[in-house]
Amino acid sequence: MLSCAARLVRAQIQSKPTACWVVAARGYADIVDEATFTTSEYALHKLDEGPSQTVTVTRDDALKYYRQMQTIRRMETAAGNLYKSKVIRGFCHLYSGQEACAVGMEAALTPNDHVITAYRAHGWTYTRGVPPVNILAELTGRKSGVAKGKGGSMHMYGHNFYGGNGIVGAQVPLGAGIALALKYKGSNDVCVALYGDGAANQGQVFETYNIAKLWDLPCIFVCENNGYGMGTAVERASASTEYYTRGDYVPGLRADGMDVLAVREATRFAAEWCRSGKGPMILEVATYRYSGHSMSDPGTSYRPREEIQEMRKTRDPITGLRERLISVNLATAEEMKQIDLDVRAEIDKAVEQAKADPELPVEEMYNDIFVDEPPFKVRGTNPFMYGMSK
Repeated sequence: MLSCAARLVRAQIQSKPTACWVVAARGYADIVDEATFTTSEYALHKLDEGPSQTVTVTRDDALKYYRQMQTIRRMETAAGNLYKSKVIRGFCHLYSGQEACAVGMEAALTPNDHVITAYRAHGWTYTRGVPPVNILAELTGRKSGVAKGKGGSMHMYGHNFYGGNGIVGAQVPLGAGIALALKYKGSNDVCVALYGDGAANQGQVFETYNIAKLWDLPCIFVCENNGYGMGTAVERASASTEYYTRGDYVPGLRADGMDVLAVREATRFAAEWCRSGKGPMILEVATYRYSGHSMSDPGTSYRPREEIQEMRKTRDPITGLRERLISVNLATAEEMKQIDLDVRAEIDKAVEQAKADPELPVEEMYNDIFVDEPPFKVRGTNPFMYGMSK
């Protein structure tokens, strides 16, 4: 094949001696349909065995994961810029650095499974099926936002996705309630309830572990451990930083949250455990956030800049996946670059739409209070102001 290509090039050069020809060393003929990787070791609690460290991924799935993570990263960068230019107001918590968590877990779930998370919810809103334009429009408070611009950063919802919750740790017992409903209905679906290392010390979290195990609810409790609860390092906040063991009688495991394939396999293992009727499981994903806790936090007063730079350089989930795919011929560098360009164009267009979209009229604030409720009178901000809900 190479000799044929060489003859073709020589013939073209002879016919067009002034032309310049570049021959790629690796072409699409070298691309494979799937590849196998080895993940880092999983830490286990009350489990005789855990997920396999040998992971196989198809080319289509690998490119999908890469595009999804790149979309979240680009979307969060755009959100940060919109916030700095005061187009987005209020609270805003970015997911940059943690993309492998949402993308990896979603890859192991079905659309019928249920998810509830905390206020760092943009990435999860996207993986649950909401387009970036509707997420960005929600952040800018516009009409086409996923919650009509009423919820903002912390309150986004979708199919079998319950937000976006602003009260630290409160989504964990709500997730157990969703799992209780699934079990009550005889469903084979699971609920994923996510929280951070800061929320892991909440009393309600431990109460939820207890009732979930007592009733063997199909709930995966996921601790997205990014190393810092606001500005406090985990070592300064928790007597035990092995969050996957903190359920005591609830089995748990810890996975590398910067490796999308490791997260996928860990979630698949936990979901199968729950679907088989064995009760809940705790999954800790060790990850890292590049930005501050929120937009009011520069993120550098409690950790050195060198730490962030080192994580970006050596542990970035997007760069890591790109290098792995190219190294085993699952994709070419040119393909990955094209995905980057396509994602950038998509997000740039979404930003312009989110800025141009109209805001809701004032009367809309009286609506969406109850589901399927006939129109009724709602009091405004004082006893003399009323509006009709519809």
